[in-house]
Amino acid sequence: MKISLLQQMYKDVLAGTPLPKESYYYTSFLNLCVGWSQERDELCDLPSSDDSIRSHQDAVIPTTDDVSHNLANMNFSFCPREMMLLQLTLIEVLVAKAQSQEIEFRTRQKYHEILLLLLKETQVESKLVCILSSHDQLLSHMASKSLASLVHFQLKEENAVNVIWLSFSLKSLLEFPMHTQVAECLWTLTAIIKDVMKDKMLSESGILKLLAPLDAVLEGFYNSILQHHFDSQLYSSPYSEAANNLISFIDLLESLLASRTQLELPLRCQRVLFLKVSYVLNLINSSTHYFIKKKFIMLLKKCVLYKPQEDSVSGSQFLQNPYLKEDMLALSNVVLQVVNLTWLNEIPLSEKASYFGSSEALSGDNTQNGSDQVVLRALSMAVLKALEFKCQNSATEAEIKEGFESSMSHLLTFWRNHMKCSLHSHPVAHHCEWLSLVFIEQDDDMWEAAKALLLIYLKIDRLRGDAADNSSREEEESWDFHTHANGYNPHCVFLFFLEKIAFDSIVLLDFLISSETCFLEYLVRYLKLLREDWHQFVNICNHFDTKCGSSQAMSSIKPEHQEKQSCVAGVSLQNACCEPEPQTLIPLASSHNYLVFTTEQGDNEVAESNQSNSLLCNDNTSLLGSLQRLVNYDSSEDSELESVGEECLVNTKQMPLHKECETMIREAVCSYTDDKQNKLESEVLPLKQKGSNTSSSLAYIVSSDNIIPQRIMFYKSTKCLEELQKAISRLQGRNLFPYNPSALLRLLSHIEKISKNMNSQ
Repeated sequence: MKISLLQQMYKDVLAGTPLPKESYYYTSFLNLCVGWSQERDELCDLPSSDDSIRSHQDAVIPTTDDVSHNLANMNFSFCPREMMLLQLTLIEVLVAKAQSQEIEFRTRQKYHEILLLLLKETQVESKLVCILSSHDQLLSHMASKSLASLVHFQLKEENAVNVIWLSFSLKSLLEFPMHTQVAECLWTLTAIIKDVMKDKMLSESGILKLLAPLDAVLEGFYNSILQHHFDSQLYSSPYSEAANNLISFIDLLESLLASRTQLELPLRCQRVLFLKVSYVLNLINSSTHYFIKKKFIMLLKKCVLYKPQEDSVSGSQFLQNPYLKEDMLALSNVVLQVVNLTWLNEIPLSEKASYFGSSEALSGDNTQNGSDQVVLRALSMAVLKALEFKCQNSATEAEIKEGFESSMSHLLTFWRNHMKCSLHSHPVAHHCEWLSLVFIEQDDDMWEAAKALLLIYLKIDRLRGDAADNSSREEEESWDFHTHANGYNPHCVFLFFLEKIAFDSIVLLDFLISSETCFLEYLVRYLKLLREDWHQFVNICNHFDTKCGSSQAMSSIKPEHQEKQSCVAGVSLQNACCEPEPQTLIPLASSHNYLVFTTEQGDNEVAESNQSNSLLCNDNTSLLGSLQRLVNYDSSEDSELESVGEECLVNTKQMPLHKECETMIREAVCSYTDDKQNKLESEVLPLKQKGSNTSSSLAYIVSSDNIIPQRIMFYKSTKCLEELQKAISRLQGRNLFPYNPSALLRLLSHIEKISKNMNSQ
């Protein structure tokens, strides 16, 4: 065969042009056994697709040595390896073009004929199975992709699973661990599942027909591969065969989890990760290579977030699957059990930071190595979501608190142990601040975590209200102390988040516009709580403004009958919110005439004026990275489209934006920001700085007669919400907001009225 003819065929198929000659002519180009000896065919004596009498187990799989020997003896006029790679690529492209609606119908029919001849006449899948075992990794990879394409094609065209591939898969899975070469089988199955999921015409029937014959075998394989002794040297390197098998299996588990959304009744192999998650947790705590542990931890995070893969259906639809409540409860119970047994603190997080293209820092790099923040957040998210699900399925307040306090205690200790390096200049005095410190660098995770703790708070608060109509003052103080000691007081959490983003309403607007966070759902739930719990919000704002040692310190939250009780992990609320730090608001004595509010990247300070009629603003160089736009609309790992399911959000679903719409929105926001600054300049004295601009620094003065010093946090937080309301209204008026924000605006408007009524008093 001349390579030029094969190359010409490849160019024609790639362009989608008709093939003028007979289908048999083109099939001969794709026949992988062309020029192979008769002995080669005997070695690859696999069952044909028409041989329905032979059982799956009768299939004869050639060894790697046999394949290598026959590849070396191929009688091509061109380099055999290059010819083989071109044939494998052409098979995959031919399948894609045969299913493309952009190709002319007659041309697609011709492509179909060639592929059907290839399957029935040449037994090409038998040869592909042989090549899978090749030592040549590129050939093996391309054979896997081509085989997956052909199995998908046959499943769609004939509504039947390819017998040769099924025989190979059953044999490989059943013979493990006696025969350890199983990664190729797992690659191919994973690729087929992904192809079938993308095919809207196959949907449920395709996944069911594909996985049903493998269901019991896959569950047995799960038990076999995860019950190994992972402390052996086999798993110490990510390049070993054992590690390769495990990594390939993780990818398969992710695909099985994603395919669960396609079936009304999930198969056992799609549930096994939930029902037997203890195997995974044991592996995470073993001496397996860190890369393998990390992949399992990220998979666990996807389980609890209902995000099997980035392009899967939204979380609310995934949650509607039968058995999911049972499965999630089983997973949550096991996760919380091991957390309460110090499992978290026994996981050795990597001490090396991640560097582009390598795991080593460049010479001269002064980056301080610390714990892997990605894994830290993933483990934290798994615990928080497990707590949320367990609380949502608990019937009494006592049942929730019993396990919640213990798990949160271990989680707070875990955070403190692994955040030491990054917090050397920022002592954490209040447990509610931990959430923003841990998750601030990943916006979608940040609001998922905040929403989880908010839902837990709302559930316990509702159970408290059901149990007692009127709570005593002592019970209320005990409840407040419990929320602060366990780091989930919703007002505290929200205020710490606002503080970290310098009370920038435009950052909150970014979150609302983006479809990649659940901030909309979180904000609506929180504003409803704020509307009903206003007095608590005001009290906590006042505590933020209280300096350390003041008679109104945060310790006043602590009830008298618990004066001697220490906080979780030994950190007292005595010093909460009053440690001097760059992000903390420092109240001024009422005798001063003016307060200066400075908003910079990473700097939230109330500076004292020491000279009459003069202003000072210190240019703090510790810039807050989180003030940079936190939402990347192009890509975000581990993100999802949220559907809130609240009656007030029926018409308020966050939708992805086109580039043109994003540009218009940002122009409108910039215009709004300029207008806001001009208004401020006409009312207050601006702070002149060389080279400063509105995006990096905005300073203005307010008479202390208008703002009570103890209400600085209250003023800045309510002002942020007020500016957010105005920005949303402005965008809505220009039809630039991506969804109907009417319900959200009503809530914000109500909060604004309550705030103004309080200020007028």
